[in-house]
Amino acid sequence: MDLVGACSAFVYVSERGSFTLGAAAARIPQPVASRRIAALERHLGGRLFDRSTRRAALTPFGRDLLPSARRLIALAEAMEHDAERARLAPLRLAVPDVCGTRELALLGAAALRRGIHLDLHPAPPSERDDLLRTRQVRACTAAVPADAAVWTVPLGLAARAEPRAAAVHLETLRTGRGDVEERRRVWIQPEDDVPHVRDRVRRLGASVGLAPAQIAVAPAYTAAAAQVLDSADLLLCSAVQAGELGLHWRPAGGIDPVRGYAVAAADGGDAERIERGLGDGLARCLGAAGDEAGTDAGGAGVRG
Repeated sequence: MDLVGACSAFVYVSERGSFTLGAAAARIPQPVASRRIAALERHLGGRLFDRSTRRAALTPFGRDLLPSARRLIALAEAMEHDAERARLAPLRLAVPDVCGTRELALLGAAALRRGIHLDLHPAPPSERDDLLRTRQVRACTAAVPADAAVWTVPLGLAARAEPRAAAVHLETLRTGRGDVEERRRVWIQPEDDVPHVRDRVRRLGASVGLAPAQIAVAPAYTAAAAQVLDSADLLLCSAVQAGELGLHWRPAGGIDPVRGYAVAAADGGDAERIERGLGDGLARCLGAAGDEAGTDAGGAGVRG
C-alpha cells in the first residue's frame, strides 16, 4: 500500500473533520480518500475514525497514531525536498585550463539541456588529479596516454616563422660546439607536462643531441607562448592553439605526441553520464572535435 498517501488522507480528514473536505484538501477524490484510510486501518489493525457520526471523529486509536502520521508526511516532504536539491546540485568538473571560454560556456549550456548543472574548474593536469583525490570536484578530465583515452588531440611544434618543411625535426635545433648562435628551445606548456608527453619529447631530444635545456617546461601556457612569440623558439601545442596565437604549426618529425583525455570520477555513474551525455561538447573544449586543423595560423582550416 501507499503508506505516505494513506497517512496524508488520514491527516487531512482528521484536520477537516470530514471525508469530503479532507479529500478536497488532499486534492484527491473522496472515494479515493476513503479507500486509502480503510487500507491504512487494515494495515495498522484498528479503526482511525468513528463512522457512527456524521462528522469524521477520531477514535482513541486514531488520536494516538495521528502524531506519527504527521511525522511520516513531514519526513516524506523533507526527502522530496532533499532529492530536488540533490538533482539541482552542481556537478563539479575539473577541465584543462587551455579550454576556451566560449567552448566551456557551450558545454555548460548543453549540460543544462540535459538537466545537469556543471560547475567547471579549469586547472592543469596535476591539479585536476588533486581536486578529484581530495573530493573538491566530483569528476575531472584526466590526462592519460593515448591508448587509454576517450579523446585525443595531436600535438606538433609551432613557431613564429613559417617552417619550410612539412614537419619539424628536433635535430634541426642542434648546434655545434663552436656556434655562438643562441640555442633554440622547445617549450612544453603545463597541460603537456605529463610523463607520456614530456618524457617522450625529452628522450627524442636527447637521442638527436639536443642539450637538456633545449626542452623546457614553462610555468604557464602564456609564459610559453610569450617565449615563442619573442624568439625563434618552438611551442609544443595543438594546431588549434597555434591558430589562436598566430603561429605556424607543423607535426613533430620522428614522434607523434598526443594529448589523451578520459573522465575520472569518484562515482562511475558520473563518469558515464559525462562521457555519454556531454562527450561532443567536451571534445570541442579539448580541441578533439571538428574538422582537421590546417598547418598555418594564417591559412584556411585552422580553428581559432
